[in-house]
Amino acid sequence: MNYFQLFGLDNQFSIDLANLSTIYQSLQKQVHPDRFAHASSQEQLVAVQRSTEINDAYQTLKSPLLRAQYMLELRGVDMPDEQATVGDVSFLMRQMELRELLAEIKFADDTDAAIFEASQVFESEFEQLFSQLQVQLSENTEQSNGLACDNVRKLKFYQKLQIELDKLEDELLDD
Repeated sequence: MNYFQLFGLDNQFSIDLANLSTIYQSLQKQVHPDRFAHASSQEQLVAVQRSTEINDAYQTLKSPLLRAQYMLELRGVDMPDEQATVGDVSFLMRQMELRELLAEIKFADDTDAAIFEASQVFESEFEQLFSQLQVQLSENTEQSNGLACDNVRKLKFYQKLQIELDKLEDELLDD
């Protein structure tokens, strides 16, 4: 089952999230367990399976990185694991620099300023990669899909880094 088809959407990266949510609610109403309370156990099971499928599709399509990864999978692009970024020496070096930036926050004279600066760096670099990803997905060539695959992995790294920064901020502000 193609998630885009399930929701009646064009297979493209840019989607209207409000429309996606509306369609999701409509689809879920059609398979809600209450509608199948007096149905056979087989029909109830099918409704639960369908509901799960709709929910999985919705979670995938509403998340930009999951949507990008799904689109690449539909295109037959094999998504290597996230450790594959080790092959990109310049990005590996950047990862190390960003991890150092994160580690130094604990020792900063002005913790708030250091957190803000790190957040700005992470956000700026994320947005730059995200813009590249959008172009690469729209081009849909073998080369652009390969580059998009690399950028999805890089963007996941930035998401994890932002989560770590948020946790660090909570730790430091709770003290």
